Amino acid sequence: MTDPIADMLTRIRNAIMARKAMVEVPYSKLKFRIAEILSHEGWVDGITVAGTLPHQSIGISLKYDTAGKPVLTRIKRMSTVGKRMYVKRTKLPRVLNDFGIAIVTTPQGVMTDREARKRGIGGEVLCEIY
Repeated sequence: MTDPIADMLTRIRNAIMARKAMVEVPYSKLKFRIAEILSHEGWVDGITVAGTLPHQSIGISLKYDTAGKPVLTRIKRMSTVGKRMYVKRTKLPRVLNDFGIAIVTTPQGVMTDREARKRGIGGEVLCEIY
């Protein structure tokens, strides 16, 4: 697998289309931080870590509204292995006029675009979510 982040996002997308309650992805620190951000921002219900090293996995509980429609409607990988997308602090993307979020990896860690804008730092845009 050349792009584990794209694999994680694709697993989430496929689980939402299949109306699954939970999806499991292989564990890494970066994927765990992305899942934490999704949980903290309210896009997923919660996350759990299962298993022991080196075979840990992250369980992501997907969130649906009362009508059964998924809360997470689009999750798109922005920076790919072949084309990295680095932005300055002034060029951080605004996803749907701040109704969505962009996840950015910076020298100070992985954070949302709003948090990076507040701290005044840029970095690599991993994905956009809305």
